[in-house]
Amino acid sequence: MTIALVILAAGQGTRMNSDLPKVLHPIGGAPMLVHAIRSGATLEPSRIVVVTGHGGEAVGQAALDYAPFVDIAVQEEQLGTAHAVLQARAALDGFEGDVIVLYGDTPFIQPETLEKMQAARATHDVVVLGFEAADPGRYGRLVMDGERLDRIVEFKDATDEERRITLCNSGVVAADAKVLMELLDAVGNDNAAGEFYLTDIIGLAGARGLSAGAVTCDEAETLGVNSRAELAEAERIFQARMRAEALSDGVTLVAPETVFFAYDTVVGRDSVIEPNVVFGPGASVESGTTIRAFSHLEGCHVSRGSVVGPYARLRPGAELAEDVKVGNFVEIKASRVDRGAKINHLTYVGDAEVGEEANIGAGTVTCNYDGVMKHQTRIGARAFIGSSTMLVAPVSVGDDAMTASGSVITSDVEPGALAIGRARQVTKPGLARKLFEMLKKQKLKKSQEA
Repeated sequence: MTIALVILAAGQGTRMNSDLPKVLHPIGGAPMLVHAIRSGATLEPSRIVVVTGHGGEAVGQAALDYAPFVDIAVQEEQLGTAHAVLQARAALDGFEGDVIVLYGDTPFIQPETLEKMQAARATHDVVVLGFEAADPGRYGRLVMDGERLDRIVEFKDATDEERRITLCNSGVVAADAKVLMELLDAVGNDNAAGEFYLTDIIGLAGARGLSAGAVTCDEAETLGVNSRAELAEAERIFQARMRAEALSDGVTLVAPETVFFAYDTVVGRDSVIEPNVVFGPGASVESGTTIRAFSHLEGCHVSRGSVVGPYARLRPGAELAEDVKVGNFVEIKASRVDRGAKINHLTYVGDAEVGEEANIGAGTVTCNYDGVMKHQTRIGARAFIGSSTMLVAPVSVGDDAMTASGSVITSDVEPGALAIGRARQVTKPGLARKLFEMLKKQKLKKSQEA
């Protein structure tokens, strides 16, 4: 069956108390909207339409940054959910198949749930996603007649008996595109808010002899994010799922509750993740690696057998080959580190290539930025970079070469050579004692004058 997604992302989200549109607030390092797109994308839809409104330009750009193939529709006036879906009409022109309506601020709908809705379309013209609520509160209620969905009743319009119903409306709907548009055209706004509600299509469908049904999911999937507190709860749920998935995949998390994943983090089995590790977007770790405590990885790739940390930072473009050792207080950015190289402590490597089995001493810096442009550093295989070496890029240190500790290297070092770039030490016997005596006298004189 051909599928199209319509994702509603036009809400202002005033309860977020933010200049940022609600659907752009991040969960797991990605906007909520991206999570909704990812979930629906598992159905391999032929079209995805994102309906924007408040902050529409930023919301549309965020959608296109993640999925360049999406269409953007704009709801100029916020006249309700039915009106919002109608804004996708032009983008769906010529489409024949089912439309599933999702929400940009409801990021946890699972692919399996959408597949259930898709399957239910075989017996119902319109399918609504419901959930059994622990506290139904002010949710709309799904009034069932056996397997048939009779109507959706908003809390404020419900009788006491209807309010005792715990099967609640998520707002997610699936229907044939042509049927959906015909029903939406018939929705009125004769209500207290003067808005066009998507839920009204159920009553309209019944009046036309069409069948409506409901499928259910876990309540956590339907969590809508409307406030900072709900955003924090959404992050908690997301992290709990990611940790459980990692453990199930054979990853050791020494202290699971202290490890934080991004939406696209990949960690291979038999890897060990120590406490207080944070993965930003774009990080992938192969099997059999160790990420030690208090490390931060983003936009990087770590190959099998490598050890990173503790207190290491891998920034975007960091590419570690097999069996690399990156130690405490090391930062690597936009650099390739080849097999077996060691960068053990207090070092910055940026815009560089580090050859296999090279050893980078403590306090080394690749001086890659001249204030205007970035420049490359190349360190050859088996090179030994002495502690506190400043490599002023662009510069190359050849295979099997060495730099003396404390050197400032401004010219290329040929393979096998030793480079020394520091001033000759001069020792003045007794001068330190004389200087201290002079300084103490100056300090005493200043205190007396004061």
